Parts: sequence; structure tokens; C-alpha cells
Amino acid sequence: MKKITKICCIGAGYVGGPTMSVIALKCPEIQVTVVDLNEKRIAQWNDEDLDKLPIYEPGLKEIVAQTRGKNLFFSSDVDKGIDEAEMIFISVNTPTKTYGKGKGQAADLKNIELCARNIARVAKEDKIVVEKSTLPVRTAEALKSILDNTGKGVKFEILSNPEFLAEGTAIEDLLNADRVLIGGDETAAGQAAKDALSWVYEHWIPKDRVLQTNVWSSELSKLVANAFLAQRVSSINSISALCEKTDANVAEVSRAIGFDSRIGSKFLNSSVGFGGSCFQKDILNLVYIAKSFGLTEVADYWEQVIIMNDYQKRRFADNIVSTLYNTVSGKKIAFYGWAFKKDTNDTRESAAIYIADALLDEMAQVVVYDPKVKEETIYNDLDYLGTRSPEENRRLLKVVSDPMEAAEQSHAIAILTEWDEFKTYDWQKIHEIMLKPAFVFDGRRILENEKMEKLGFKFYKIGQSH
Repeated sequence: MKKITKICCIGAGYVGGPTMSVIALKCPEIQVTVVDLNEKRIAQWNDEDLDKLPIYEPGLKEIVAQTRGKNLFFSSDVDKGIDEAEMIFISVNTPTKTYGKGKGQAADLKNIELCARNIARVAKEDKIVVEKSTLPVRTAEALKSILDNTGKGVKFEILSNPEFLAEGTAIEDLLNADRVLIGGDETAAGQAAKDALSWVYEHWIPKDRVLQTNVWSSELSKLVANAFLAQRVSSINSISALCEKTDANVAEVSRAIGFDSRIGSKFLNSSVGFGGSCFQKDILNLVYIAKSFGLTEVADYWEQVIIMNDYQKRRFADNIVSTLYNTVSGKKIAFYGWAFKKDTNDTRESAAIYIADALLDEMAQVVVYDPKVKEETIYNDLDYLGTRSPEENRRLLKVVSDPMEAAEQSHAIAILTEWDEFKTYDWQKIHEIMLKPAFVFDGRRILENEKMEKLGFKFYKIGQSH
């Protein structure tokens, strides 16, 4: 079996950076190079101050400190990285298309195709190409057809190796993966390529957890895993709306059904809705694939998961407006949290973006505090929606670096990310500096009703009647 000595990963983002750092840590004999055309991002990965890495993940900077400059390198020389490597991971962004056929549902494979053409142009000897980005089924086929038509006689084996990382726990997920999935051709060369990649992971993952499949099963498994997880979130969120209308408490319902061993307790926490780069994108992809094969009922079924998620965000924003006497115009609303979940600085598809957008439409003055998300990111997220001009977004929304400043003279606080620090605040003091009546809308169910009400707050928690 071929033992790999040089790996290159194209894409230094949320998947490429952490994955390659762990491979470098666990495979000291392999030289791992992460390449990206974004020179600013590469400079951040190479910064001596490890707090300036472009990605915040618990445990990441410690691993980078151990491996960078030894067998882990970050470079903007993409061609050199491709040329030297025996195995190339493609880990570039595959956003949902915003134009043309499949707009709003299909994945935009522009970046993937550019990578393939780049590899085809540079490669002088046989390579194993591993698709790591979250991709629609059949991408491997497209990659193969581009690579095999280079006319240089170089042979490429394409593998699908989807990532199953949850942001905030990515390093732990990599070090102790439930499973590693490797899809490839059933040919002798395909099997050899799968074995070569398995060998890399077997440095630290037990062999029985490294699953080999055909390419289609591997690609589809990734989409389906995320769709099933998102479906659970939407399912419990639909029940939270019912709980608020009755005297039920969604936490008690979750606990009761979670004890059923057939259901299990994970992903049953009701919240303001799921976010992140994968859930929505992967479900829309699944919907698009189903539609393209004429499976309308299948597409409708999965689309409902997204519809329910959008409803949960809209419902939360509407509740703030109606509770504040049907108008938030000119009122200061403090947001605690902008990241889509705790322990990450990623804001992609974060519920906070859409709730802010809805409140800004009502002319509220939104003030945001998040311990890890930069001001520039918050404004970019709003500008990307295109609802109003960048100038207007900056006039209506302010970003502050102190939670007390956000709370001062505010009419209401909305908790939109479940950062642990929010539980430790002096809520008595917060109550004193807010306008009265002081409203708190807990979109993450992290604070206790009794305690908050005792302090004098008008307290609203998703999934409970008031």
C-alpha cells in the first residue's frame, strides 16, 4: 500500500485549517501544506500571535503551535502545493447558488471547478484528489471528467471524504470521530486510493470506524446526516410554538421523549432556530437533487424543515415587537450573541442576522455584543442581505465590546447565542441600568424563569407560556 508523505489542502477555512492541523499532529511523518489564494487569511494562519488565527475553535491554537513550521505549513503558492503533493484535499467554499438555474437551492460549484482545472494544469504525476467540501451528489463525476481530460496522461483517483465537524467542537470531533467516511471507485486503483487515505486516518482512528463506500453513498451520507439533525431541531421548535400556547414546557417535553432509547436526547434543545454553514445549505441541496429527479414529495418533505426554521426566527422577532406594545421604533434592543452557536466566531446563517433584519425594518435601534465576532463581520452579514443600504445598517445598528454598554438604557435584551458567560452576568445590575419595564427574550433557554422574574424582569423564554 502506498504511504503518503505529502498532503496539500486547497482552502484554509473552517474545514481545511482544523482538519489539516489534526492530520499534521497525528501523522508527524507527513508534510501537510494548506494553500489558499486569500493572502490575508494565510497571513493570519502564520501570525506569531496565535490569538489572531482566522478561526476560533477550542484546542486549535494549541495544535497549530505544536505543528506549524515543523510539518504543517500555510502558503498562498497554490501551484507549488499542488505540484509537490501526492494527495490533494479540496476544501473550498460551496455556497448556495444566488443566480441562474437552481438559484437558492443548488450548490455553486464554481470554486470546486476552478480547483479541478488548477490541479489539471499543474499536475505532472498521478494524484489522489479528495473532496472535503460539503458537496452535492455527483460532484466526484464532474471532477473526474475535468481531470481525466487534461491530455497529459496523468492519472487521478477521486475520493469523497465528507467532514462531520460541529463548529465549537471541531477539534474534539476530529480527534474522536464517530466515523470517517471514504467513498471511491470500486476499481483496483480506486481501492488503493481509499486504502491510502484510510492509512492516514488510522494513525489515530480505530480501523473499524473508517468506513469505505462507493462515491455516491459517501456524498449522499453527508447531506442526509445534516438533514436528519436539522429535522430534529425543526421538529422540537415546532413543538415549542405549541408549548407557548398551552401550559406545557418544551424542556420537559424534550426530556420526556429523550429518555426513549429509540429517540435519544441529542438535538432536542429548542431555540431560536438553527444556523451555520451546513444545515440549510445541505437540505436545500437535497431538495434540489430530489426535484431534479422528479421526486416532488421528497423535495417538499425536506423543504418543510427550512420553512419551520424560518418560521421560528420570524416568530421570535414578532414576539419582541408585539410584547413591546406593538412598536420598537426608536427603541434600543440589546442583542447578546451574534455567532450561530457558542464557542465559534462563525456567523453563517445565524438566527441573529434575520432577527436583527426584522427589527431594523421596524426601525429599532439594535446594539450587539458578542464575545468573539468582529464588528466588520456583523455589518457584512447585514449588508449581504441587501435589505437596506450599508449606511442605514450602520446608522440603525451598533456593535459594542461591553455587555453592560449594550444593556444600558435598553428596552429589551434578546439572547441569541448560548455563550456560557451570559449565565454568569450580574443580572441585578443589568436590571438597574435598563429602562423599565425591563424585558428579556431568551432565545436559547439559558436563564432561569424564577430568578429573572424575582429580579423584576419581564422574562420570555422560547417554548414556555407566560
